Amino acid sequence: MTARHSAHCVEEAEEAVKELRAVLEKAGITLPTLRIDPASLAREAPCPLVELGRCSVETAHRLAAVLR
Repeated sequence: MTARHSAHCVEEAEEAVKELRAVLEKAGITLPTLRIDPASLAREAPCPLVELGRCSVETAHRLAAVLR
């Protein structure tokens, strides 16, 4: 895996986080710890994961309702 490929993967993950945050915001939902998982960036060739994080029970119910 090249450095350019790794950089592209990180950029793609950042874009996914922005997109998900924007869509959730339109639905009135905030996941306060939505981010790229820092541990997944620690590898020699990063393959980032999106961490959805923790949320309140109310937010979990709202998210489930939106996904139904």
